[in-house]
Amino acid sequence: MIRLSGVSRTFDGRSGRVEALRGIDLDVAEGEFVAVLGRSGCGKSTLLRLVAGLLPVTSGDITVAGTPVSKPRRDIAMLFQRPALLPWRTVLDNVLLPVEIFGWSRSKYRERARQLLDLAGLAGFEKRLPHELSGGMQQRVSLCRSLIGEPRVMLMDEPFSALDALTREELSGELQRVHMENGATVVFVTHSIDEAVLLADRVVVLSPRPGRIRKVVEVEIPRPRTLGRNAHLADVARVSADLHELLMEREEPAGAGAEGR
Repeated sequence: MIRLSGVSRTFDGRSGRVEALRGIDLDVAEGEFVAVLGRSGCGKSTLLRLVAGLLPVTSGDITVAGTPVSKPRRDIAMLFQRPALLPWRTVLDNVLLPVEIFGWSRSKYRERARQLLDLAGLAGFEKRLPHELSGGMQQRVSLCRSLIGEPRVMLMDEPFSALDALTREELSGELQRVHMENGATVVFVTHSIDEAVLLADRVVVLSPRPGRIRKVVEVEIPRPRTLGRNAHLADVARVSADLHELLMEREEPAGAGAEGR
């Protein structure tokens, strides 16, 4: 579904050229959930924006479903750290925003929007405004908005990082359930090792800048996964320990540069 071949990206910084990513080769299968893990500044968010078509590659190629990515596409949805809901629009109208932007039939997608809100536990909140919702509920609205167009690919940039631990765990479970029912291909950027293991089929570990793939770790734990079950807790702890050890390993310097992105 997603293929990155020799992808590199550099930026012009105040102190000269900054190499954010170098030689990324990665295939993500249709319906797969891949987490991208690494230290701050290793290029995780840059990688996501390249796949979304929000940034051009410096070198290499990116394709989705066999078609080159050169700009934002309707079949690719992106979810950011903050909900970014329009405060004057109701929950239902926020979910329907992409329908208006792309000129789709509002009447056709209204029922789907209600179904998504019900799936996310937000039935009855359709007429509420964002300020009347908790942070976790707002991010659920954003998740519904990203799903309204039935995207083939979902790109998620630390969507739960601003939430408290309990809400974050709850929404991680919600995302896992939605993914199992929706079947979209997901690339999920996170700083949390446990979150990556709980959600992903594979975890891609990036090196410090310039970001390169150090290792891809298979997560062979049956779904649905939860930290509340002892068997899953032990499996998550084992894989997390391996990833933590990998992230702590020191590498030879890979080139100088300004602050990472």
